[in-house]
Amino acid sequence: MRAVATWIDKVHDRDKVEQCIYDLAFRPDGSQLIVAAGNRVLVYDTADGTLIQPLKGHKDTVYCVAYAKDGKRFASGSADKSIIIWTSKLEGILKYTHNDSIQCVAYNPVTHQLASCSSGDFGLWSPEQKSVSKHKVSSKITCCGWTNDGQYLALGMMNGVVSIRNKSGEEKVKIERPGGSSSPIWSIAWNPSKDEHNDILAVADWGQRLSFYQLSGKQIGKDRQLNFDPCCVSFFSKGEYIVMGGSDKQASLYTKDGVRLGTIGEQSSWVWTCRVKPDSNYVVLGCQDGTIAFFQLIFSTVHGLYKDRYAYRDSMTDVIVQHLITEQKVRIKCRELVKKIAIYRSRLAIQLPEKILIYELHSDDSSDMHYRVKEKICKRFECNLLVVCSQHIILCQEKRLQCLSFTAVREKEWLMESLIRYIKVIGGPSGREGLLVGLKNGAILKIFVDNPFAITLLKQNTSVRCLDMSTSRSKLAVVDEHNTCLVYDIHTKELLFQEPNANSVAWNTQCEDMLCFSGSGYLNIKASNFPVHQQKLQGFVVGYNGSKIFCLHVYSMAAVEVPQSAPMYQYLERRMFREAYQIACLGVTDNDWRDLATEALEGLDFHTAKKAFIRVRDLRYLELINSIEERKKRGESNNQLFLADVYAYQGKFHEAAKLYRKTGHDSRALSMYTDLRMFDYAKDFLGSADPKDTKLLMKKQADWAKNSKEPRAAADMYLTAGEHMKAIEIIGEHGWMDMLIDLARKLDKAEREPLSRCAVFFKKFNHHGYAAEIYNKMGDLKALVQLHVDARHWDEAFSLVEKHSQFRDDVYVPYAQWLAEHDRFEEAQRAFHRAGRQADAVRVLEQLTHNAVVESRFNDASYYYWMLSMQCLDIARDNTEKKEEMLKKFHSFQHLAELYHVYHSVHRYMSEPFSSNMPEILFNISRFLFHNLTRDAPLGISKVDTLYALAKQSKLLGAYKVARHAFEKLQGLKIPSRYQDSMELSCLTVRSKPYRDSEDLIPMCYRCSTNNPLLNNQGNSCINCRQPFIYSASSYEVLPLVEFYLEEDISDEEAVSLIDLEVPRVQTNSSWQEMSSGEAQCLRVDDGIEDPEDDPFTAKLSFEGGRAFVPVLVNRGVLRSMSRRDVLIKRWPRPLSWQYYRSLLPDVSITMCPSCFQMFHSEDYELLVLQHNCCPYCRRPIDEPS
Repeated sequence: MRAVATWIDKVHDRDKVEQCIYDLAFRPDGSQLIVAAGNRVLVYDTADGTLIQPLKGHKDTVYCVAYAKDGKRFASGSADKSIIIWTSKLEGILKYTHNDSIQCVAYNPVTHQLASCSSGDFGLWSPEQKSVSKHKVSSKITCCGWTNDGQYLALGMMNGVVSIRNKSGEEKVKIERPGGSSSPIWSIAWNPSKDEHNDILAVADWGQRLSFYQLSGKQIGKDRQLNFDPCCVSFFSKGEYIVMGGSDKQASLYTKDGVRLGTIGEQSSWVWTCRVKPDSNYVVLGCQDGTIAFFQLIFSTVHGLYKDRYAYRDSMTDVIVQHLITEQKVRIKCRELVKKIAIYRSRLAIQLPEKILIYELHSDDSSDMHYRVKEKICKRFECNLLVVCSQHIILCQEKRLQCLSFTAVREKEWLMESLIRYIKVIGGPSGREGLLVGLKNGAILKIFVDNPFAITLLKQNTSVRCLDMSTSRSKLAVVDEHNTCLVYDIHTKELLFQEPNANSVAWNTQCEDMLCFSGSGYLNIKASNFPVHQQKLQGFVVGYNGSKIFCLHVYSMAAVEVPQSAPMYQYLERRMFREAYQIACLGVTDNDWRDLATEALEGLDFHTAKKAFIRVRDLRYLELINSIEERKKRGESNNQLFLADVYAYQGKFHEAAKLYRKTGHDSRALSMYTDLRMFDYAKDFLGSADPKDTKLLMKKQADWAKNSKEPRAAADMYLTAGEHMKAIEIIGEHGWMDMLIDLARKLDKAEREPLSRCAVFFKKFNHHGYAAEIYNKMGDLKALVQLHVDARHWDEAFSLVEKHSQFRDDVYVPYAQWLAEHDRFEEAQRAFHRAGRQADAVRVLEQLTHNAVVESRFNDASYYYWMLSMQCLDIARDNTEKKEEMLKKFHSFQHLAELYHVYHSVHRYMSEPFSSNMPEILFNISRFLFHNLTRDAPLGISKVDTLYALAKQSKLLGAYKVARHAFEKLQGLKIPSRYQDSMELSCLTVRSKPYRDSEDLIPMCYRCSTNNPLLNNQGNSCINCRQPFIYSASSYEVLPLVEFYLEEDISDEEAVSLIDLEVPRVQTNSSWQEMSSGEAQCLRVDDGIEDPEDDPFTAKLSFEGGRAFVPVLVNRGVLRSMSRRDVLIKRWPRPLSWQYYRSLLPDVSITMCPSCFQMFHSEDYELLVLQHNCCPYCRRPIDEPS
């Protein structure tokens, strides 16, 4: 730090008597200086020290002045006990007085309230108030000052006390100094820094001490001994430094903590006041002899740099080490003035006034920023330059260099022939480092710390300002006193080149041939012998590492990222690809990398090109380079062919085509043009070539038209090229049916694949007629059948099947599936049956039956079981292996069909409120069902419903015995709650009835004329002859029918022919016959009824008692005697035998359904057929032929 006097003035009165300068104040903008001199207030221009105007208003010595923070007014206080308020236009506007002389004044920085202090009191005045509020004090006030926020006022007193008051004048804190009245407080100042968390008050007393206090009155640190009586204390605007003057006749600079840094200006008398110009480094002093001295403080930069670590002085007493790459910073507090800094590798040397501190890094990590003290050299040194090495420090003083160990032992000393202007450590082994030294006489030397002899590298005629050596130590760059940068070859001492306008120079640590130098506001980068590349840059270049240039501007060091594009392009222009790549590695843009890669590729330097393309991650070009390298390995060496491939990749297609033709690879050029859809160029390239190539070109052009969404053009081109399939695909995809029809009709029937594809598209767009036309043209009947099936044109499909029965399965199976999908299951079942898919037919029926049972549609279940039984019969006829199994299933399904048919009426009776059946019918049905439920009931059939219906109808018809039996059976079953009450009531009431059944209800066996009980342990057979009863399928009354069997040697056809003969019988006519017997006359009416014993069949009905059932077996004679009207035949299909029944009451008309062979009373059957238009059992329509 050094102080430069800007201007000096000496104040006298009219009698040339020196006037003491008691106080000074700057206008807030720093343009004017207010001076208290004698009984006048002087106003100076701070720029050049011109006296603007003296202000008269006081009658005695002016002791104090102060300027308001807003710059609108200032105040002066005098020994005449008055305060005058002046405007910024130097006009007095207000005057008020105290009882004693005014000692100090201070403006509140926020409210602009003025505090004026006298020997016995202090007053507070503000523009808003008419009067001044005054407060008495116990001692003379010597100084005062407001806190930064304007809340508190500190008063320094003659008795050594500091009193801190609030804005109302009330004392809040009292600081009593140890010296008391023997150490009067002479000056105080609040630190204006906004970075401090607490308000800090600096107090200087005439006990020659400087102290610091918090607002609370707590002292900060210890008292600082001054060795003089301080008259004034003043902070810099940001609070980083203190200026103090007094009886030592000089103003001194201190840190904000009170560490003395140096002298600002020595004077010939006491310095009564000193002030710092706002926001600047200018200081003004006021002296006892009337001198006003205006100084500029110049803070020199104390710093050191090694590679990416930069150490510099901060706040004069601290050292900050900055890592220029990671931007990390570490602060080392020395608490003394830092005079010199040197840094090298892990070492840091700091010179203080009385010692040198040697620091080392905590670890070898390149990013480590933790320094610790290694050695202390407690000795005062005077030197111009300081350098540190691994084990030594180098002190430079004028012409002398001294090498000291860290223990202060002087090991070497070199005496130069001229002043040393520059010194730098250039590396080397630990303890044997080399130094580069530049002298004023132009000599450049290399010194090793372990060698007492200096080596002269070269000598030039001009003085050295800056030096640097290249990484390989083969080149030396020098900046001389004429700002010229000179580069030498160290080995030959030859001047390689020189450049003007340089103030500093640095070699690139990563590239031997690159250096940069700064000067005249520009940064200059030079590579090899190429021209210099310039860009604007303020400051000095101090280092160059890769793409980062370390630049010192004023007090700050910055790492500037500089793209190395310009030198890279300089190398590229000379096709020096490898050197250009090395430059690019230091840092260039992606576009620069791409240019390097492209140039290297065109220059056939594939190795460099590959590395450059890897940097920009261009996989396309990397694949090209890899393919070329593979071809090279296989022995290819035609560079022109490789260059043609490169041009093709770069889009230089015509150049590529020329090279392809030149190398005899015309096909590659053609492929390139067609791949790029440059068909016109391809045609020009081909000229009048082979028609095959022209056709291939047309095909590729069609491919392009297709991909570029011009399908119609593509289709036409494919047709021209003879690619019918591709044309059909495009036409079909876009639904252009007119084109497709024309094309299909032009195609020959032998071209089956294109025709089939046309048909597929016709089917897709529902043009089935055209599709059928194509299949007929091809003669593909199977496809035609499938077309009709897919289109659901069943009539056309059936007509085809009639002509070509081999396609029966292809039609009926899909037809059956279609019917099933549309819930037409019965038709589906018949279709499966017709297609011969018996398993599918049975499966459909079984599912239908199960669903009907689950859904309580018992009538449908009966019908489906009947159909199932007939299906089983068909399977038994066609499949001899399954005959026994299927016949067994046939009988089972027939039985189930009859049970569900019967239960349908019972279920309706139990679940519906009204019944359409007569009680007798319900009674017969329930009894029939009861006889057949002796074992487990089939799914869905309820024993409870059956027994309850039987019990109710039995009770109603007078069959009380049956009713009681049914109720007893019910008691062993789980009864639903809805029947419980009525059942219990009916059970009780039936017990009041006689235990017998009505005789009108008792059935009779028509074979043996035996009356059978209503509840028969034989089930539905006679208890006497065991002949099964034949029931009407509607009323379930016993029909007058008896089944008979043929003798073994009589076939069914013969039996039918014998029955059809109808041999006439001898009958007597009914007539009146007169008979005479003695005296009596008798008239007998003969009704023509023949004797039963005359009918051969009646004779066959007789049997001998026994448990086993004896069937009625007839011979030919009996058959001949039968009437065709009395015989009913169940003509079962094979493998079943026919069943024959003889009516014993010919007058009872009985009808048998020709489909299901169920028997009905004729009247009942006719009524049911009229109701349902079909058989009530098998649902055969009435108009269907037998």
